[in-house]
Amino acid sequence: MKVKRRLMFTYTAELLREPVIYNLGEQFDVVTNIHSANIAEDRGWVILELEGEEEAIEEGIAWATSRGMRVESAGESVEDNSRSIE
Repeated sequence: MKVKRRLMFTYTAELLREPVIYNLGEQFDVVTNIHSANIAEDRGWVILELEGEEEAIEEGIAWATSRGMRVESAGESVEDNSRSIE
């Protein structure tokens, strides 16, 4: 079942030059939508909405975490066809 999740990804300096969001979408077949971001020279964060199969999203989160990113819920639910999805 397709779901949407809004998450906060926090980057370290080592990951700022890598196309992490692009890779997340391509490798795990999820649609990425940037809601807000703040990038500095040594760190950054992005509020990212992911849409796709729940299993693919979970695998993508595990991959991002294994790359050294911190991933946490952005605390907002996303409406999808009159259903609230966390």
